[in-house]
Amino acid sequence: MTKLKDWPNQERPREKLLQKGTAALSDAELLAIFLRTGCRGVDVVTLAKQLLSEFGSLHALFAASESDFCEKKGLGQAKYVQLQAVLEMSSRYLQEPLSKGNALTSATQTKAFLIAKMHNLPYEVFAAILLDTQHRIIRFHEFFFGSIDCATVHPRIIAQKVLSENAAAIILVHNHPSGDPSASEADKIITRKIVSALQLIDVRVLDHLVVGHRKCTSFAENGWI
Repeated sequence: MTKLKDWPNQERPREKLLQKGTAALSDAELLAIFLRTGCRGVDVVTLAKQLLSEFGSLHALFAASESDFCEKKGLGQAKYVQLQAVLEMSSRYLQEPLSKGNALTSATQTKAFLIAKMHNLPYEVFAAILLDTQHRIIRFHEFFFGSIDCATVHPRIIAQKVLSENAAAIILVHNHPSGDPSASEADKIITRKIVSALQLIDVRVLDHLVVGHRKCTSFAENGWI
């Protein structure tokens, strides 16, 4: 077996990252950097590929329970703890610019934060980012939980919260646990109802973002709002 140290520099994950940046690496190569070492008879990149094949995806690996994670060859409780710490640090890093009082200036940053915050939830959550007149963040508020449909999302409750926080605009958001961020017809109906309700109190709905595993669907970008 050829050892990783015997690979050409440009093919080793760490060296490749330094030369070409993170976007140039595959899921297996990024995972290999996290794992650091392989196990008996298996180099770290091959181990990473095997783990991705067994779990099905990076998302499934990250979402695995402690017992499911630790039972895999080459993993264990120490790696599980490290992974959870990395995921939490990533979430906090993305959340910092979206703290109270900061203005929303980047759609990309907002999407990245929402994906990190909501993509791994096993149930649907309907929430909103409440904004003041300068589009500075007042708070991120979760409204409804479970299977989201027209019967469970009440514009009146959203309007009450908006008024109590003195918000001038909001960005709606909900996740699809399936991982598919495509907006359904029900999502569009809900959005129209909320937009109509908030127009009566002069509050703008700037967007509605549907969160999947790795990307969001934006109502504003698609001309649906």
